[in-house]
Amino acid sequence: MIQIGFNFLTASLGTLLTYAFGGWNELMSLFLLAIAVDYFTGIAASVKEHKDLNSQVSLWGLLRKGLMLLVIMLAHRVDLFLGTELMMTGAIYFYLANEFISITENYGRMGLPLPSQVKQIIQVLRRKGEDHR
Repeated sequence: MIQIGFNFLTASLGTLLTYAFGGWNELMSLFLLAIAVDYFTGIAASVKEHKDLNSQVSLWGLLRKGLMLLVIMLAHRVDLFLGTELMMTGAIYFYLANEFISITENYGRMGLPLPSQVKQIIQVLRRKGEDHR
């Protein structure tokens, strides 16, 4: 009976993910890995800086990541409507770039060495992002 329940749960989850994202590909795997690395490097950087871990800040970070996934799901549905594969891929690349920047910033907060070129690129991207707010 437990096996039937597990199979049902697994099949339901797979169906939901296929509906939401149109299947699974390496880009989506990379994006989810980047989300996890960003989250855990953010926690590690806060610990290194002796900042108290705040459950409200942590919850907001998880909500932001969930909202990114909702935008990607919406982009997939737009792709289906338009008959393209552009919107979802573009959304993933956009958010993936943001995750990589955040991961790099977290590494810098932990005192890990960063090439000066990487630091300059982050500063330029951060300024451009602030200009568009």
